[in-house]
Amino acid sequence: MNRSEAIKFVHDTYVTTKKFPSFKAGDTVTVSYKIIEGNKERIQQFQGVVLQRAGSGATETFTIRKISGNIGVERIFPFSSPLIEDIKVNKRGVVRRARIFYMRDLKGKKAKIKEKRF
Repeated sequence: MNRSEAIKFVHDTYVTTKKFPSFKAGDTVTVSYKIIEGNKERIQQFQGVVLQRAGSGATETFTIRKISGNIGVERIFPFSSPLIEDIKVNKRGVVRRARIFYMRDLKGKKAKIKEKRF
């Protein structure tokens, strides 16, 4: 198996087998992530605002930020990870940028994102 066949195999098995909903920066999502501790497995939910989507294809990632006990927590998830069980979009946000890193400096009501009406 040469390099291009290997890349195609990984792309076909991991990227296209799972269908996730479309979302963008500003949306509030819940990611169900499989945690493996020793020989035990459990599903952990991480809910927050999407700050960015980066990359393309098998290397695509997205960054989620949430506030936990007055401390901002950010986590980067790769789309092609086999540990992601599900992604659920809770709210659609209205933002004008693809990368909303300015949210890191905002606190309280200023950190609120307007919700898109359907």
